[in-house]
Amino acid sequence: MHRVHARLTSRVTAAKGFVSQPEPRTIGLFARGKQLIAGNLLFAGHLIEAPGKSLWDVDAPDEAFAEVIQGFTWLDDLAAVGDARAREIAGLWVGDWIKTYGRGTGPGWTPELTGRRLIRLIHHATFLLRGRDKAFSDAFYQSLTHQAEFLARRWPATRPGVERFEALTGAIYAGHSLLGKESHATPAEAALARECAAQIDEQGGLATRNPEELLEVLTLLNWAAEALNAANRQVSKAHREAIERIVPTLRALRHKDGSLARFHGGGRGLDGRLDMALAASGVKKQPHTGLRMGFARVSCGRSSVIVDAAAPPTGRESHDAHASTLAFELTSGRRPVIVNCGSGASFGEEWRRAGRATPSHSTLGLEGYSSSRLGKASGLSGLSRELLIDVPAKVSAESNKHDDSQRIELFHDGYQKLFGLTHGRTLELSLDGRALIGEDYLAAITKEDHGLFDKALDRSSLQGIPYDIRFHLHPEVDVSMDLGGAAISLALKSGEVWVFRQDGSAEMRLEPSVYLENGRLRPRATQQVVLSGRAMSYATRVRWSLAKAHETPSVVRDLVQDGTLATPDVQD
Repeated sequence: MHRVHARLTSRVTAAKGFVSQPEPRTIGLFARGKQLIAGNLLFAGHLIEAPGKSLWDVDAPDEAFAEVIQGFTWLDDLAAVGDARAREIAGLWVGDWIKTYGRGTGPGWTPELTGRRLIRLIHHATFLLRGRDKAFSDAFYQSLTHQAEFLARRWPATRPGVERFEALTGAIYAGHSLLGKESHATPAEAALARECAAQIDEQGGLATRNPEELLEVLTLLNWAAEALNAANRQVSKAHREAIERIVPTLRALRHKDGSLARFHGGGRGLDGRLDMALAASGVKKQPHTGLRMGFARVSCGRSSVIVDAAAPPTGRESHDAHASTLAFELTSGRRPVIVNCGSGASFGEEWRRAGRATPSHSTLGLEGYSSSRLGKASGLSGLSRELLIDVPAKVSAESNKHDDSQRIELFHDGYQKLFGLTHGRTLELSLDGRALIGEDYLAAITKEDHGLFDKALDRSSLQGIPYDIRFHLHPEVDVSMDLGGAAISLALKSGEVWVFRQDGSAEMRLEPSVYLENGRLRPRATQQVVLSGRAMSYATRVRWSLAKAHETPSVVRDLVQDGTLATPDVQD
């Protein structure tokens, strides 16, 4: 039906212009824009070298590549360069899209992609139209009007969540930007208010528990609010309250380096995107103690720790969810130290599936098992991706502050059904941020648990239940084994040195790992610290610590990164 309506709306009468001159609000990357000008097309994990070719003359290697280019986010990057050559290429690619797909054909005619595309075309309209002839201008306005008409009909068909927010924001933009299209905005405004009330929970979170997706929703809500204010329209109460709930949650999910924690398919976010969204919201409220969207955060000195402290999503909302319960990330100043591998979606389905498993996260896992299991959910049609169908039933987190530290105590029962074991974790960050003390335990608590554990022990021929506690390191951490294997040194580019130790109850070693980062051609190689052992009794404990070396100062002037000056540390 998207294709049908895309064709039916292709003959609408074009708007005569804009109500007022559009202002660009999206952020692009200068370096990526220069790559596009040179003909290096890097989208969705694929690099195609096509100098001198139109973007639409290139065969898309997969559906993800086609989706990215049809969303027109590359316009942000070309506008970031902003010179005559960038404007020429942007105009050429936009004009070629109108000629090739402008009659309602191709993969880009879905409401969410149309909303994304309309927002960029309106943001960068001045950049695109400057110096262009009347034929280009007429085709441009005709295309905007066509897409606005399509979006007015088809936004209700989008999946609830970020896709619908994107479609509705595009509809509001088009309605208040194009002359004579104000009637399209009114139903979209009412629908956006309903979505804000339904999709943003009391904690200011989304059901998907994806931090980067929450940032995208806040950005869209900010843009919609700015468009309404520019049109002298009142922002609805539900819309404004949703922004006020989201902002403290995103502040709680922000590391000391200003980026987001990487959980449930989300990445760290584009540089500057989070701070820009928080500033644009106008909300000063800070996060209160306790969980935000199921995550716990402690922050002391230069260090921040963010922990996945709730059960993963289930059902439709789990299409990108990870088996990451009790996993944590640690950042010191501008330097990530302990990370999760991240989403491998841009590197293909195998990497995507591997990134969702427990071993790809900085937490404890039993050999061959994840704390949540992937599978096809019954009764949910139209979903090609695996969902989480078996997640921990009980997850608990309790935070408390001591005289010299902040402490989080957590547990989950994701291994109870198969092994009778509960995984508990304690994380204690010193108030000066120089030391993180941790303890992981496996315990069979009830008589029923004892019986399940005994059966699992019998299956192992009394060799014990093998476990691994993993600490994935950021690729820029220089790691080495010290003191004959009794300690591991982690050197950061800031000059800080952290030392990892354990109590000797597990085998400690270094293993290869990967860092899965969107916008790169392939996964980045890195390493991980692994503590391994076997659970032989009803209670197994491993204590470990990660502390700055004594010679590492508490204050570090960390301004140089890869030979260039960087911005100072982000402060809470």
